[in-house]
Amino acid sequence: MESKKTNKILIGVIAVLAVVIIGLLVVVLKPGQDKQKDKSDETTTETIADEEKASDTDKATSDEKDQETDSSDVDKDEDKSDDLLCYASVSSTNSWENNGKYSGQLDVSITNKSGSDIKDWSVKIDVGDGTTVDSFWNCNTKLDGSTLTLEPVEYNGVVAASQTLKDIGIIVTASSESTFKGIKQATLYVDGEEYTLAADASDKDSDTEDKSDDKTTEASNNKPKDDNGKTPFENHGKLRVEGTDIVDEHGDKFQLKGPSTHGIAWFPDYVSYDTFKTFRDDWGANMVRIAMYTHESGGYCNGGDKNYLKELVDTGVNAATDLGMYVIVDWHVLQEQNPQVYKSEAIAFFEEVSEKYKDYDNVIFEICNEPNGSASWSDVKSYAEEVIPVIRKNCPNTIIIVGTPTWSQDVDIAANDPITGYDNIMYAAHFYAATHTDNIRNKVTTAIGKGLPVFISECSICDASGNGGIDYNQADAWFSLIDDYNLSYAVWNISNKDETSSLISSSCSKTAGWTDDELSETGRWFKNQIKNDN
Repeated sequence: MESKKTNKILIGVIAVLAVVIIGLLVVVLKPGQDKQKDKSDETTTETIADEEKASDTDKATSDEKDQETDSSDVDKDEDKSDDLLCYASVSSTNSWENNGKYSGQLDVSITNKSGSDIKDWSVKIDVGDGTTVDSFWNCNTKLDGSTLTLEPVEYNGVVAASQTLKDIGIIVTASSESTFKGIKQATLYVDGEEYTLAADASDKDSDTEDKSDDKTTEASNNKPKDDNGKTPFENHGKLRVEGTDIVDEHGDKFQLKGPSTHGIAWFPDYVSYDTFKTFRDDWGANMVRIAMYTHESGGYCNGGDKNYLKELVDTGVNAATDLGMYVIVDWHVLQEQNPQVYKSEAIAFFEEVSEKYKDYDNVIFEICNEPNGSASWSDVKSYAEEVIPVIRKNCPNTIIIVGTPTWSQDVDIAANDPITGYDNIMYAAHFYAATHTDNIRNKVTTAIGKGLPVFISECSICDASGNGGIDYNQADAWFSLIDDYNLSYAVWNISNKDETSSLISSSCSKTAGWTDDELSETGRWFKNQIKNDN
């Protein structure tokens, strides 16, 4: 009995120990299982997250592809002209705010890659609602709602095979900046129908070469030299007058174009290498005119520092020479009216500078800017006949420009009684487009018709005061005449004076390297004009 009891006790103890051991195992093993479960859950969560990320990535990639597709579609729309044998293009060279609206210049070209001429062309451009046309050149315009139609003028109605017609321009005012900048599409019409003839592969290859050439030319134009890597003077050398034209050393017709300084006594900082270089490189100018007033306060003959003024002239001449530009030394007669007033001073001045610059083949002398008032052609002619021989002693072949009465407008009168006995003499005609219109243009054409060589040695697009509003239509008429007769011209003036004719904005103190926003409205117009004449 006692032995059985002992056995039962042992069995009970063993059972209790087993329970305890099992309990301990449960306690020890469960956290591990929980951790394993957590890990399993984490793995599941990570897998789901990775799947979501993959899904997002796929979606983003898909969206990007959609965007690329959309962008490609836009590019295809914008570049659809490349698939055509002939097409029109429109671009903007400059723009500006204008009394709560937005104005700017649109340049249009027509490219003919076909083997035959295009005739009876027109171009249609969507310019947006509310846009108005302010001025235009080398085309006729018609605005119907938001559609602007351009048609040829009598001299550019044909676009020759394998050629591009350029220099078609319009200035418009849009209701907003976004409207103006949205003007990007031009559609070519021939014989009243939209041009749709596609280019074949060879044409496309040819077009690629043409575009490459265009880029090369554009890059070359941005160089500080002419297209062939040389300066204007390196290309054209010493100039002379032949008939009514200026010709270069090769006998080819040549047009001088560039700005005139204001009075160098008042704006001396613009007589500099950097200033002239900006006009040469950014504007395409090949000439600069140095205006030295003779009478006005600080003028050479009326209290001015003569040595200082001659130093400024010398600075300008040498800057232009170093840049390979032509340069006009201008004896700026104005308030004294009659060049006879300071004739002795003029003779002494030109004797000195002609000796100094006798080996400078890029220098031109202008001996009396604007005779006016009671000064007659007889007064001017007799003055010139005394000054010219002084210059000819040192510079026997240099071009000399002689002013004409009535602020250098009466070239027709000079044509009836020109200076004789000398070669390379030209006669000044000046215009301010808002004042001088057909009557002065008629004087110029009359003079040229009589064989008189005319040089537009001063001009602007405002009124004759150098201020007032701009007349774009008259400006266009003047430059049509200038182009028709290959007339050289100097633009008034390099300064930031607060007046319309100043080329630089009155708020800009820089003397070189101006952005278009730092130019005046006149400056932007002339910059484009000079560049387009290249």
